[in-house]
Order: sequence, then C-alpha cells, then structure tokens
Amino acid sequence: MADLNDASGILGSFAKPEKLIIDTDPGIDDAMAIFMAFRSPELEVLGLTTVFGNVLVECATHNALLLCEMAGCSDVPVAEGSPEPLKGGTPRVADFVHGSNGLGNVILPSPSTKKVEKSAAEFLVDTVSQYPGEVSILALGPLTNLAHAIKMDSTFASKVKRLVILGGAFFSLGNVNPAAEANIYGDPEAADCVFTCGANIVIIGINITTQVQLTDEDLLEIRESKGKHAQVLCDMCKFYRDWHVKSDGVYGIFLHDPVSFVALVRPDLFTYKSGVVRVETQGISVGHTLMDQGIKKWNSDNPWSGYSPVSIAWTVKVDEVTNYVKELLMKP
Repeated sequence: MADLNDASGILGSFAKPEKLIIDTDPGIDDAMAIFMAFRSPELEVLGLTTVFGNVLVECATHNALLLCEMAGCSDVPVAEGSPEPLKGGTPRVADFVHGSNGLGNVILPSPSTKKVEKSAAEFLVDTVSQYPGEVSILALGPLTNLAHAIKMDSTFASKVKRLVILGGAFFSLGNVNPAAEANIYGDPEAADCVFTCGANIVIIGINITTQVQLTDEDLLEIRESKGKHAQVLCDMCKFYRDWHVKSDGVYGIFLHDPVSFVALVRPDLFTYKSGVVRVETQGISVGHTLMDQGIKKWNSDNPWSGYSPVSIAWTVKVDEVTNYVKELLMKP
C-alpha cells in the first residue's frame, strides 16, 4: 500500500484523470461532494451508484440524477442500489437531518434523465472489471452496494484502485448513539464485509470530519460568491445548519462528505494509521468500529486475526481542508 502521507506520487498520478465512481445517498453534504467532484479536472466521474441512508434509495436515485443534470453532467450514468440492508428490514433514513427530499426541502425540478438498467452492484463490478486497477470509489453512505459487489465477484476487491469510505467513529462518540456512526449503523454487516475484503481502503471517520466545519460566516461568504452552485447549496444548508444547532450546538455545519472527498484528492492533508477494522453486528453497540492498532502481540487468534489492514485517517489539517472545500464551492 502506498504511503498516504507522501502526496507526491499520488498527486503526480493525476496527470491522467483518475477514474471515479461515487456511491452515495444524497443528502446535502453528498450534494456538496458530488459538485466538488464534477468541478475537479483531475477526476473522471464514471458514474454514481445510489444507496439508502439520508433518504430511501428511490429518492437517492432521483437526487443523484438531478445533481448530475445541475452540474451539466447528465451523461454520467446513475445506477440504483439495494433498497435495504444486507440482512433486510426497514432502512434507517435521516430525513430529520437532510429534509424529506434529502436536499433540505428545497424545491427543485425533476430530472429529465433516467437511471441505468444495471443495479448498483452490477455497475460497480462491470466498471471495475473494465478498468482493473484504475477505478477509485468514494463511498458516502451505507456500504450495502459494495458488499453486494464483493459477494457478486470474488476478484472485485483486488481490482479496485482505492476505496475511500466515509464511516465509523474511531475512539470517539458516534452520531446515531454513543457507539455508532450513521453509515456503518445503517448496514453493519455490509461494513464488516467491506472492511475485511482486502481492498486498498482508506476510512474517514467522523472523529475527523467533525473537526472541519463551515460556520455561518463561511456559508454567507459562499452564498455571496460567484460559485456555480453556491446559491442552491446554501439554500439546502439552511435545514442542515438548523439541525446542527439543535443536535450539536454548532452554528454551522459539519463537512462529512466533502472532507472525505478531499481525502481522495488531497491525502497529504491527513495523517493515517494502519490496522484491521471490525464492526459490531449485534448488541447495544451495533455499528461500532474498532481497529486493532497493532500495538499488542496477541497470544491467540481473535476476530481481527488474518485480515488485511486498512488506513484510518488519524489527523487532519483543518484550515487547509476547509479552504480547499470553500475554493471548490466558490468556483465559478
């Protein structure tokens, strides 16, 4: 695995645009990350795959199609994913955070394009197989689609270039309950499957993303800028910001998805630790992510034994990441 703290080799690889699939549940901060990706010439967005999470999957697909059109990228395919977690049941939906339509209850026109016929898992498998070793995936919601792809194709994990995941809370409180972060809680079995699949994985937990915020002053600056999507994003963020005030006492917003996007394109703005991560799938701590830091030599095998380590974002250059996000969102 490349040294993620050495940006020179990774950034140099952007001479040729990096192929990217975004697995998403839009979502206000998803919308920000998606627009940022489309505004980044170092990336070639091959498609969006949708999953339940901030909204039900049908709404996530509607929003993904709409965001592609708004970005002037209506030719980018959108593939719909599973409507429920691996084990089935009713998906958890965070409409109290993102509004009933996932976009802060802002009324927007319906998209004119349609989803592709392939499922999200089929699209992931087929696209990665078409470009083995070339496609990175930015996963911004529950990991159900990726788990289905892994189960569909035993070689899928080895063919993905990088898998950058927003999820988990490492040695900090969750945001669903003290034990769990929302994306992992939404499908813990899928997360455990993905984290142990052997792919080149980078995880950005909310212990990192909650350090990076847009204040009310930042949001006003963005709104008053000439950013292509600044006005509509700030309209969406009104609902999101009001929830942060009620939930966390924060007069602004956390940048979960945009920070994860920055980790994809500017890994040098973070430091990382490596270790095996497992996910609790039962009991009061369902969705809890726990990493073996490799500090202790265990006397016997345990549920962390025998799996490949992943990279966990450990520190973040807050000001530089914030400025990077603002720069893209204010880009004309």
